[in-house]
Amino acid sequence: MVDLDSEVPPLPPRYRFRDLLLGDQGWQSDDRVQVEFYMNENTFKERLKLFFIKNQRSSLRIRLFNFSLKLLSCFLYIVRVLLDDPTQGLGWSPIIWVNRSLPLWGLQLSDIVGFFSFSLKGNIWEQILRIPFLLEIINAVPFIITIFWPVLRNLFIPVFLNCWLAKHALENMINDLHRAIQRTQSAMFNQVLILISTLLCLIFTCICGIQHLERAGNRLTLFDSLYFCIVTFSTVGFGDVTPKIWPSKLLVVIMICVALVVLPIQFEQLAYLWMERQKSGGNYSRYRAQTEKHVVLCVSSLKIDLLMDFLNEFYAHPRLQDYYVVILCPTEMDAQVRRVLQIPMWSQRVIYLQGSALKDQDLLRAKMDNAEACFILSSRCEVDRTAADHQTILRAWAVKDFAPNCPLYVQILKPENKFHIKFADHVVCEEEFKYAMLALNCICPATSTLITLLVHTSRGQESQQSPEQWQKMYGRCSGNEVYHINLEESTFFAEYEGKSFTYASFHAHKKFGVCLIGVRKEDNKNILLNPGPRYIMSSTDICFYINITKEENSAFKKQEKHRKNHESKLSYHGASRLPVHSIIASMGTVAIDLQDTGCRGASGATLALPAQGGREGRRPSIAPVLEVADSSSLPTCDLLSDQSEDETTPSDEEGSAVFEYAKGYPPYSPYIGSSPTFCHLLHEKVPFCCLRLDKGCQHNYYEDAKAYGFKNKLIIVAAETAGNGLYNFIVPLRAYYRPKKELNPIVLLLDNPLDDLLRCGVTFAANMVVVDKESTMSAEEDYMADAKTIVNVQTLFRLFSSLSIITELTHPANMRFMQFRAKDCYSLALSKLEKKEREKGSNLAFMFRLPFAAGRVFSISMLDTLLYQSFVKDYMISITRLLLGLDTTPGSGFLCSMKITEEDLWIRTYARLYQKLCSSTGDIPIGVYRTESQKLTTSESQISISVEDWEDTKDTKEQFSSRGNHRNSTSSDQSDHPLLRRKSMQWARRLSRRAPRHSAKTAEKINQQRMNLYRRSERQELAELVKNRMKHLGLSPAGYDEMNDHQNTLSYILINPSPDTRLELNDIVYLIRPDPLTYVPNAGPSRKNSFCNTVGQDTREETQL
Repeated sequence: MVDLDSEVPPLPPRYRFRDLLLGDQGWQSDDRVQVEFYMNENTFKERLKLFFIKNQRSSLRIRLFNFSLKLLSCFLYIVRVLLDDPTQGLGWSPIIWVNRSLPLWGLQLSDIVGFFSFSLKGNIWEQILRIPFLLEIINAVPFIITIFWPVLRNLFIPVFLNCWLAKHALENMINDLHRAIQRTQSAMFNQVLILISTLLCLIFTCICGIQHLERAGNRLTLFDSLYFCIVTFSTVGFGDVTPKIWPSKLLVVIMICVALVVLPIQFEQLAYLWMERQKSGGNYSRYRAQTEKHVVLCVSSLKIDLLMDFLNEFYAHPRLQDYYVVILCPTEMDAQVRRVLQIPMWSQRVIYLQGSALKDQDLLRAKMDNAEACFILSSRCEVDRTAADHQTILRAWAVKDFAPNCPLYVQILKPENKFHIKFADHVVCEEEFKYAMLALNCICPATSTLITLLVHTSRGQESQQSPEQWQKMYGRCSGNEVYHINLEESTFFAEYEGKSFTYASFHAHKKFGVCLIGVRKEDNKNILLNPGPRYIMSSTDICFYINITKEENSAFKKQEKHRKNHESKLSYHGASRLPVHSIIASMGTVAIDLQDTGCRGASGATLALPAQGGREGRRPSIAPVLEVADSSSLPTCDLLSDQSEDETTPSDEEGSAVFEYAKGYPPYSPYIGSSPTFCHLLHEKVPFCCLRLDKGCQHNYYEDAKAYGFKNKLIIVAAETAGNGLYNFIVPLRAYYRPKKELNPIVLLLDNPLDDLLRCGVTFAANMVVVDKESTMSAEEDYMADAKTIVNVQTLFRLFSSLSIITELTHPANMRFMQFRAKDCYSLALSKLEKKEREKGSNLAFMFRLPFAAGRVFSISMLDTLLYQSFVKDYMISITRLLLGLDTTPGSGFLCSMKITEEDLWIRTYARLYQKLCSSTGDIPIGVYRTESQKLTTSESQISISVEDWEDTKDTKEQFSSRGNHRNSTSSDQSDHPLLRRKSMQWARRLSRRAPRHSAKTAEKINQQRMNLYRRSERQELAELVKNRMKHLGLSPAGYDEMNDHQNTLSYILINPSPDTRLELNDIVYLIRPDPLTYVPNAGPSRKNSFCNTVGQDTREETQL
């Protein structure tokens, strides 16, 4: 074994304890070399530099001392002038000699110290030729000479020139001050300081020089010299005080020349800095950040529409009026934005800073660490939307790193990038909301309009002066928003503590006109939309309701007299005119509508007319809403085994496609962060080759949609790319609560020429969704980003007028081009109405456009207000996601709709509908979608073409005029005749010229053919084009109906209408239906003791994933 002591070498002598006490004596024998660093700083010159220049604090003290000496010398000069007697001496002697007392001379000797404190940096000749050094020589050397030659103590020395040295010392002192405190003051402050000090030095030099030179002339005082300089420099020139001798006149000329050279340079630099400051925006002061509240808006590029939407929505809330908005943008301020920010309304509350959120210096300028919130918006007009998201993610990371406690409100474009910003307090993903609203528009008409109106702030005063009744109702109901309040503090809901949610919702609507849509428990963050009749209200619950204004801004007045009159009118019924209670007593029972015990379809709801047990004229009654739900009175249904399977039988028709569905969660998620949704799934995965609709494969031979024999109408999605956002379009259409018999086939059309449209079944499609606009994002003009979408939709509208087309635009202003008809008088009237509402300051000026009101178009930029409202209403994003089906919370209801048919008109009013739904199924209605016929006296469809526009005979003119001057047409400009019609007219004329003149029957036949060509409308030509193309492709044109369109109808939404609103035929009611998965059946075998027969505890656990 090796001895370890022999292997370890002894310590060197310099590490022994003896050497540590006595010193290292043996280091000379060591091979190592000792190296000393920074030896150049040991020289005397470098030590002076270190003390006077490099060390900021000592340098600052030296410069402050030097500045004080220069100011003292200027003050002593003024004292010497005031004590001097200018009458002594004759000729030029008063200019050369002055009266300087010995104490004053001793004090002025202190100025010599400044001569030895000049900068030692740089070459010696550079120091000698500098102006400050020359001024030091002029003022210090004469005093040094007077020490050794006392006779010259009264020699005049221009000590007043020390003001320029004081100015130079002040500039250096400010620079050292910035270095010492490690803060950079604005360049504007430095430039203003330099300008002011330069102007003061010029005036002081001129005053002292004129006063001293005029000792041999007018013998002016300092005040007279000051007066003369001010009058001269201000270019007034009264002439009452003027220099007398030529030296003083020469000095005035020199000073004016110096002022004309120096001051413009200073003003130019100041103006340049001012312009740069205007571009960059300056700083938000620390004092204001500590005493005032502000939010920061970070954007890539600020456009006027984005700015106005943010400001109007942000300042619409009363408690935000004292907030300031700091905009942080890397680009220069736009001219339109600059004009808007100069308006007094915004100039006092909005601050624009040019800078990047990735720079801590710019975040410090915006005082991000003191901000109440930070809004980070993506640039949706970018060609590469993924790159735009990457920029947003970096901004969010930078803000979170700089100010961890600042709440973040982030807008992202693509859903696959959401997981990078999970730390943000509130996130709105554009593609998620866009595709979800497009999907719900297909099953619940105008869901996009409903959501847009709910998230906008409005008082419901739009178009209240309009003669159109639908505009008044639509505008008034658009003021409804979602608010929240604690139940025990609420006047609306406090009395319903301990009662069911359905009971509270119905009676609150009946009594106050508010619509209770959801609750949130105190110990739970999840919001429950319509938790159902089994949910018992607690005093600590947060209630969410829809109303014109929040409860805190409402006044409550009891109308006893009106109530008594109303009761007296309702106390008698029928021909007997007897009180209701007398009729009931005579019958011996109460005739009410028993609650429906069947399982109603999700969207095929009907309001069954109760059986009449009394007189025929008696008004049908509705069951009361129970305070606490009775399990035996609730309908039951088997959720996972859809009853529609038993009702429908497979079709025997050849070529029909029958899909077997199962309910469950999608096995794969297209991106991280998608909410798991319980929906309809196929039992087996379909091969990829079978997904091609236009090409057959070994599994099937179908090549067009009609060959598949789908029972339900198609939903066609026209897009440029199949992105991950389509997941949020498909899932709501396959939600578990939709019956299988109502599931619509979905066709994805990545290119939309006419042939592909016809093959995919556009002629019998229920809806067509158009989202192909990504390729036009590169347009130089931002508003042209929607150009391709608008033109494509207009083409589809002309070719297939009966097709329901739903699309989304980038800019709300472009909605006026949807289904554009240039000569439609009603559209022109709505355009004028929109302008008037915009002038009144409405945030919803675009709401009266017919395509938007009908839910056929929306702009995703409207949902920017959802992010802004979250600053005040932190629950709005969660409620919107629940309504759209983006999130599924156990126990929370879902949005659906039902149509009012002729069998349902017995319900009569919206209040009775509310009671009927609450008492039977627990549904909560929140609005009505109404369609009315458009009664127009002059419309585009009635614009005609006069025969006088064509070459024709007089007889033909008279014949045509006798039949009328109008014909049906949908052409937007009848002066542009199609080529087919023109060639047909030319052919008819040539035929008429070649025909024999003596044949009257032939001439009449030709004239008839010509008249048929005249009357041929553009719609008929387009219909013939489509039919010919379908025949060419081997498709049957039987299903193509070119005359059935919606041009003479208008649709609009009534959110939370008044209880006495009359229901009309074909009204579509928006419902929030309770979640069937919430109610698990009891242990008993009876189906009547459960709301729906679910799969048990396993299914409930899966729902909570």
